[in-house]
Amino acid sequence: MIKKETIDRINELAHKNKTVGLTDLEKEERAKLRQEYLDGFRANFRQQMERVKFVEDLTEEELEEIQVEEVEVIECEQN
Repeated sequence: MIKKETIDRINELAHKNKTVGLTDLEKEERAKLRQEYLDGFRANFRQQMERVKFVEDLTEEELEEIQVEEVEVIECEQN
């Protein structure tokens, strides 16, 4: 999970870079934080992709189960 503090600090450094510039230490920090952000983003994306199921690969029983779950979600949203 990407921490809000990390994103806030990245944005703070980006703003400072556009206005007055960054010191060498701040540039190193920015690079480190950006890498941390990208690592977290990739990990989250990978987890999402691992949960994807292709309809062609499912059995009839699995398809019916998914359809029942979708109907239940729709009914919950309507209530």
